[in-house]
Amino acid sequence: MRTVVLENANEAVRALKAGELVALPTETVYGLAGLGLEPEVLAKIFAAKDRPTFDPLILHIARPGQISQLASEVPHDARRLVDNFWPGPLTLVLPKKPHVPDLATAGLGTVAVRCPRHPLMRQVIEKVGSPLAAPSANLFGRLSPTSAEHVVEQLEGRIPYVLDGGACEVGVESTIVGFLPDGVYLLRPGGLPTELIERMIGPLKRPTASGTASGTGSEGGQSAPGQLPQHYAPVTPIVVIDGWHQLLPGDGVLTLKSVPEGHGGPVIQLSAKGNLKEAASRFFEALHELDRAGVPRIAAVRFPEQGLGLALNDRLLRAAATHSK
Repeated sequence: MRTVVLENANEAVRALKAGELVALPTETVYGLAGLGLEPEVLAKIFAAKDRPTFDPLILHIARPGQISQLASEVPHDARRLVDNFWPGPLTLVLPKKPHVPDLATAGLGTVAVRCPRHPLMRQVIEKVGSPLAAPSANLFGRLSPTSAEHVVEQLEGRIPYVLDGGACEVGVESTIVGFLPDGVYLLRPGGLPTELIERMIGPLKRPTASGTASGTGSEGGQSAPGQLPQHYAPVTPIVVIDGWHQLLPGDGVLTLKSVPEGHGGPVIQLSAKGNLKEAASRFFEALHELDRAGVPRIAAVRFPEQGLGLALNDRLLRAAATHSK
């Protein structure tokens, strides 16, 4: 099978309605989309990504009001987040309706739902007429794709189609907030700064050291995507550093603003002004570039632990953990 890059959304709609997989652009990263309520299509997504079935999927809707198609209950604070941040880079984990397939939820009683902001993604969902499951369009555990080219690099021959919608604006996956039996959790920092959420509904709980929130269901299951301690990794080993004294000769360097003097390896500065929004939009593209550079190691400077820096540090630490085993 050859992976075809599409430029016409109607072709993507036809393929999805026929039960095919299509990688679609969102404002966060490209998602590998398929009919979210059809278990046989969901199985194709897991197979194409080599993704374990204990890792739940996010179901995407075209309009905020469609949340009631998937969630059996939308608490008051969840509704406030919907009203203020959807469409956008925010996923909510809520009690699910019975018709939502267990394969989409890893057997849990909750479902992860998002209304994306990207107009092309929403147009496709609307025309398909059904929620779409759309985890990141990459091999499981590898770098997330922020362009159609990134998708083809990893999934060529594994999926039939990619709809080219240009580069992703946000560039890092959605923030995930879980409304769970024992409280409201930040399950994954992401493209919507946590501070904005907490300013609206109060402090969020954090998962336990094991990476999961309590009271969420089956043994070994995760309450949301992206919670594995090893994830989002390039092929090249990556370390997180706090200063230039930790660099080794030949390291590829990923940095927000400051750059090392006299370093012999490639250096990618994400934002000369130290702007975290700009850095997030270029983050995965930069890691893809360093991964292709043939360096023995990628040294990434830790970001400020605020705003989008929280999400970027989360991705770096999970990527570094992949190579520390």
